Amino acid sequence: MKRVVITGAGTINALGHSVPDTLEAMREGRCGIGQLEFRDVERLSIQIGGQVKGFEAEAQFNRQQIALYDRFTQFTLVAAKEAITQSGLEFIGELAAKSGVVLGTAGGGVSTWDDNYRAVYEEGKNRVHPFVVPKLMNNAAASHISMEYNLKGPTFTVSTACSSSNHAMSQAFQMVRTGMAPAMVTGGSESMLCFGGVKAWEGLRVMSKDACRPFSMNRNGMVQGEGAGIFVFEEMEHAKARGAEILAEVIGFAMSSDASDIVMPSKQGAARAITGAMKDAGINPDEVGYINAHGTGTAANDKTECAAVADALGPHADKVMISSTKSMHGHLIGGTGAVELLACIMALRDGVIAPTIGYEEPDPECALDVVPNTAREAKVNVTLSNAFAFGGLNAVLALRRV
Repeated sequence: MKRVVITGAGTINALGHSVPDTLEAMREGRCGIGQLEFRDVERLSIQIGGQVKGFEAEAQFNRQQIALYDRFTQFTLVAAKEAITQSGLEFIGELAAKSGVVLGTAGGGVSTWDDNYRAVYEEGKNRVHPFVVPKLMNNAAASHISMEYNLKGPTFTVSTACSSSNHAMSQAFQMVRTGMAPAMVTGGSESMLCFGGVKAWEGLRVMSKDACRPFSMNRNGMVQGEGAGIFVFEEMEHAKARGAEILAEVIGFAMSSDASDIVMPSKQGAARAITGAMKDAGINPDEVGYINAHGTGTAANDKTECAAVADALGPHADKVMISSTKSMHGHLIGGTGAVELLACIMALRDGVIAPTIGYEEPDPECALDVVPNTAREAKVNVTLSNAFAFGGLNAVLALRRV
């Protein structure tokens, strides 16, 4: 098995339009959640979200590209440019032939669906743009990255609700680890913050009207976000041979299915994924310094996740730091694990633990060190990143400091 490292990272989300801006916001415990701004928002009962503000597609893409790119694809390409530029890789020859793209998204082109349903059903139009299908399809972002950067190897999209990004990154990790590809572009993106996207989530009655407060006794639901997180996973010796900067090493992953309920999480399923990731990485629980929690801010998720961490880590659960950055950038659904991986990299490289903001009241069922409200300096060698999705699909990644 080959060792796998991260040599590039890129993002755009409610906290910032780049990795440095995002990490600065995490260090400061800044909240990117605010009033939503889009057509018919006044018809929604939920009017807050982690919306990307100040983004102008026209400044990034030409008219022909915008006609082809849904907002989720636009975010992906912006983040990919930052990640691939940082990596310093140029995909030509054999490297291009073997390297590929694996991305996660839950909704794909939701904005395109929303716009065209309006056109047909509300405005009575009988035609839609000929590029509607290639614009809304879930694999659009992966395909456009492959075309933009000449990536001709394994390229596809994973869609497993809130675990999509972690599932995608685990597949990219496995491909590099087994020698199938020398490098993979991976991560995820989402843009559901439009009228139809939010209205659908309102129906679940799991959304907060005022704030995301993971692990706090007075939490009252999740808050949606949008954006993208993209990484370059590369075989370690390949990266070292060209003198690349290494951000972190990916050392293990595990996946599990609760096989119990379509929306209610299972402690056993989550714990098996956490335990499996540590086993795959060859580490003991007492080596884990920080866990980026799934931490949605719903009563069911938070207490179940804390119980799963306690089961998987045993006595060390009381010593590990665990925080939810969803409190700052919102829940990016299929893209969320990718943006959250940045907090793990920050912990490993900079020794800064992102906080869980909005924490107001201790909850006996969430009695772990949730790094409340203020970032913390701490030396960390190993981190875990949790993702637990509707449908009972769990995916956990393990990273190590290099």
